[in-house]
Amino acid sequence: MSFDVPDDLRYRESHEWIDPETGRVGISDFAQDELGDVVFVELPSEGDAVDAGAEFGVVESIKAVSDLYSPITGDVVAVNEALFDAPELVNEDPFGDGWMLELDVDEGDLDDLLSADEYRDQIA
Repeated sequence: MSFDVPDDLRYRESHEWIDPETGRVGISDFAQDELGDVVFVELPSEGDAVDAGAEFGVVESIKAVSDLYSPITGDVVAVNEALFDAPELVNEDPFGDGWMLELDVDEGDLDDLLSADEYRDQIA
């Protein structure tokens, strides 16, 4: 099976992605497929601080409960509140309407993340 891995994003080995331009964060197409139908998402509040590699929330599916890990250190500048009423957006559009939060981006933090090609190799 082939998964969507947008070239303009950076990835954690734990399957979270970040858009370096906007600071928008979510989980990959591969991760949402592995989880199955997402039924609940727990996210931090706007203004909360998160650390790179630290847990920032939880996604619950019919198969499992999985922790979410922040790709970078930063402050939460936006939260996708639509997910609280429609967690299935994570499955339907993981790189679009299924985004989870936005962080303020410091370019240096992106150096430890995987490129799209490196992430494709990981999930192959």
